[in-house]
Amino acid sequence: MSMFLHIIDAKYVDGYKIKVTFNNGQEGVADLSKALTGPVFEGLKNKSSFAAFSLDTELNTITWPNGADLAPEYIYFQAFKNDPAQQSQFKKWGYIS
Repeated sequence: MSMFLHIIDAKYVDGYKIKVTFNNGQEGVADLSKALTGPVFEGLKNKSSFAAFSLDTELNTITWPNGADLAPEYIYFQAFKNDPAQQSQFKKWGYIS
């Protein structure tokens, strides 16, 4: 996967899950509960605040009104971390060892 990942669509599912569509055609559900650490993400533990994300077409990822955002690669990892075909890519990105 040499292209840069962009999120082209995102819909709230429930809890801390977002259904995301990427510019490589893949679609999956990312559970972002593990990302909600640190000051900027603390407020997003409130599920209605979490659900208030929007798609930022300049950053090509999802952002929240409080300024929080996550890298598309991280969201991709959370959506597809159990896909055996993706493991070498995730190693390259440093998400798994």
